[in-house]
Amino acid sequence: MAVAEESHFGRAAARLGMAQPPLSQRIQRLEKELGVRLFERTSRQVAITEAGTLLLAEARELLARSESFRAAARRIRAGETGLLRAALAPDISGETVAALLADFRRRRAGLELELHELSTAEQLAGFAAHELDVGLIHHPCDVTGLELGPVLRRDLGVLLPRGAAQAELDEVPLASLTGYDLVLFPRAGAPAVYDDLLTACARGGYTPAAVRHGQGASFVRGLVLSSGAVALGPRDTQLAAPADGDLVWRPLAWRHSVAWPRGRGDAAVAAFADAATHALRTAAGARSEEPARPLHLRPASEFWL
Repeated sequence: MAVAEESHFGRAAARLGMAQPPLSQRIQRLEKELGVRLFERTSRQVAITEAGTLLLAEARELLARSESFRAAARRIRAGETGLLRAALAPDISGETVAALLADFRRRRAGLELELHELSTAEQLAGFAAHELDVGLIHHPCDVTGLELGPVLRRDLGVLLPRGAAQAELDEVPLASLTGYDLVLFPRAGAPAVYDDLLTACARGGYTPAAVRHGQGASFVRGLVLSSGAVALGPRDTQLAAPADGDLVWRPLAWRHSVAWPRGRGDAAVAAFADAATHALRTAAGARSEEPARPLHLRPASEFWL
């Protein structure tokens, strides 16, 4: 664009703050790459060709878009305005979502939050595809290339019919669940968590004859009440209220944290991480936990049964 507007390589180079030879070489490489001649050169003058004239408008539009994109990135980096693409797992309760949104709006009123309901596996794919800025993931999972906020624990429990013999016990040994089917979320949502749960059940002496898949509270409740199954779920999803006459719940533990791609954290991501951590602590009863070692995908259990 500078050469076209100045019609002179020397003046264009001075305007761009560079020497003339490198500018001429760049123009030659660009012409070779595009397969068209952009300028006619003589010893006295430089004139833009018809092809160069036609491409000049496109170049100006591309440059304008690039500058607009960079300006938006600077605003987002500063946490002042823009769009933050975030995600939460399907098991997060409505109360926790509401608390997170209220706290995030208080922290960053000028930011637009595009919130999605995605499994841990879907969030990891979104990070890799640059389609997601931050999310709340379950552990264990492969955290390579991610940065993590505080690791939080939410109580995970066993849900079973109140009329079951095991419901009379203060603590329900996993081995005593033999004979019940198990209701779990679909494995594709968080494969490592899914495998860890089944491994932990097996180590505790419980190998379900069948694993049924479900996530919605009403659907899971129906399976437990009508199909001879038990389910695993965190306390705050309210699969069973304290006064529930049909179901009882016993605590286990579940770990997760806010995560974002390494090197892509900014003020907006930090605001979402702080809001999510605060919401989980206040609305879901989560507790902080510093990992004793780096978190990696591995078969060892991350659950306390």
